[in-house]
Amino acid sequence: MLTTEPPLDPAELEARAAEAEAFLRSIASRHRLMILCSLLDGEMPVGDLARRLGLSQSNLSQHLAKLRDEGLVATRRDGTSIHYRIGSDRVRPILLELYRQFCVGARCVADADPTP
Repeated sequence: MLTTEPPLDPAELEARAAEAEAFLRSIASRHRLMILCSLLDGEMPVGDLARRLGLSQSNLSQHLAKLRDEGLVATRRDGTSIHYRIGSDRVRPILLELYRQFCVGARCVADADPTP
């Protein structure tokens, strides 16, 4: 057992598994993972995010909409600019672990200098 807490009953375990499945489906895209990893250091305007990741505005918007719908990113408007940030406290430790497992020792997009 992973914890000292009593085991969940089967119905509760199934509900928690369904919640985890929905979360994993929402991040199960390399582009959505790149977006979330890029936001680990803080919020970013959508235009900067598109340039950093090399995604078209329309493609980026589709992925951001999915992440917004799932509550994984949040927005802040500043004039005509929309800034995105991680919107869930639950996602940060998972992303940090993914980063540690897959990006430490490699130059990931999230580490790339956004200037040409």
